Amino acid sequence: MAVKPWQTIWQEYRSPLRRHEAWHGILFAGPWIIGFLAFVAGPFLASFILSFTSYKVGMDSRWIGLQNYHEMFFKDPLFWKSLYNTGYYVFFAVPLGVLGSLLLALLMNQKVRGIPIFRTMVYVPSIVSGVAVAYLWMWLLDPNIGLVNYVLRSLHLPAPLWVQSETWAKPALILVSLYGIGGGTMVIFLAGLQNIPESLYEAAELDGAGRWRKFLNITLPMLSPIILFNFVVGIIGSFQVFTQAYVMTRGGPANATMFFVLYLYNVAFWYGRMGYGSALAWILFLIILAFTIVQLKLSNRWVYYEE
Repeated sequence: MAVKPWQTIWQEYRSPLRRHEAWHGILFAGPWIIGFLAFVAGPFLASFILSFTSYKVGMDSRWIGLQNYHEMFFKDPLFWKSLYNTGYYVFFAVPLGVLGSLLLALLMNQKVRGIPIFRTMVYVPSIVSGVAVAYLWMWLLDPNIGLVNYVLRSLHLPAPLWVQSETWAKPALILVSLYGIGGGTMVIFLAGLQNIPESLYEAAELDGAGRWRKFLNITLPMLSPIILFNFVVGIIGSFQVFTQAYVMTRGGPANATMFFVLYLYNVAFWYGRMGYGSALAWILFLIILAFTIVQLKLSNRWVYYEE
């Protein structure tokens, strides 16, 4: 389709009818534009400026240039600790979450009686408040009265201290994150599975392909764009993990679950160092942006698009 030259677009806009339609469009989009400028673009720009200042709540602010970033990289061991904790969480939680959601979607895609009821039962837990889920898991993982350790003791297996142990705290929070694998990620996978043409599976059966070969050669390639999307969204969300660590551990024990956003929250809202907190936020933004760009660049090697 030919692209209109700018001269043609400008001539069309100059007509009274086109201007009338344009102003009506701006009027209807006005509330969103105002909200975007006030609550997204404005704070975004303000945080960038604050990251170069010594702004602290209730105190005078002054321009300090790159001192916040210098302190972050060379004088703040907790910055590196929180970054390691978050990277550890992302490395394990995202692949396990995507794999678990895919397996659930495969189960929920079966043609059996009452499958809508099963889909609803699997999906409902994911809409429960994150705070409520965290408190539920605090009881389940309690080393003395928790159900998880009760089952482990019944099977004569070691019963860890879970969130009270520096070794087991991060694995415990990764386990908690798997509670939501039946949520939106599973629904997206399910939609992708139902969009795969049945004719592909029928042709594979005629060629003698079994279930495993059909899964490897048809299901996975056809789902690869959805897998990419879920990985990108999962990594973005996992880098911003906050609720579980804040409610269940407050970053402990020994800062074992001091994730990056929790540390940012403590710096900005507990210690009032908004300038330093803004610098942390921008580093997080750049990290997430870098991971997203790398994933999109690498996707050319393994993502299959039908067209």
